[in-house]
Amino acid sequence: MITAIWPGKQPANPSGALRTQLSRLRSALGTDALAGRDTVELRLPVDTWIDTEAAEVAIKLADANIRDEDWKSAWAQAHITLNISGRPFLSGFEAVWVDEVRGELSELELRAREVIARSGIGLGGSELAGAERSARALVRIAPFRESGYLLLMQALAASGNTAEALWTYEQLRRLLTDELGAAPSGDVQALHRKLLGMSSTDKARTGSPESDPR
Repeated sequence: MITAIWPGKQPANPSGALRTQLSRLRSALGTDALAGRDTVELRLPVDTWIDTEAAEVAIKLADANIRDEDWKSAWAQAHITLNISGRPFLSGFEAVWVDEVRGELSELELRAREVIARSGIGLGGSELAGAERSARALVRIAPFRESGYLLLMQALAASGNTAEALWTYEQLRRLLTDELGAAPSGDVQALHRKLLGMSSTDKARTGSPESDPR
């Protein structure tokens, strides 16, 4: 506990400083909540609400909603996770275990943004703008996470912006080629081919005699 609380320079009397902190914690939580002296155990009521646990539960529910195509419920649950995971965890405090929790929360944030984008695409209409924003945030935060580009392409295509969706693919292709010497995944390439087909069809329709305004 001393190492966790003071990962760098420790106080002159670590044991005494720790006792002071535990005494303050007992005053805040109650003597029954913090049991033990040499080995300290935090005992909270069964119904205690813990934000990080709530974020994990919400994203699991959101994933299940996505599988059931319950887009509204998925959107709502994902926002619970996003609101929790997007907040700084123990800002200003540095320790290995803190970095681990921050990493877990960062992953939850990305998963939440994926669900928000997917549910927005599923809902369509005015929610497509939110889906696009969420997908763009994914691309910005995790530029090598292909799901962000895939969702952005889908959102743009659903909004009728096929050309921009194709440009999004090109950005991903260049990034992977230049940085990793790799190609986009099969799902992304399949969507790209589909969009190319749609673009070709639109061009052919526009250039057909039936559509010639003359």
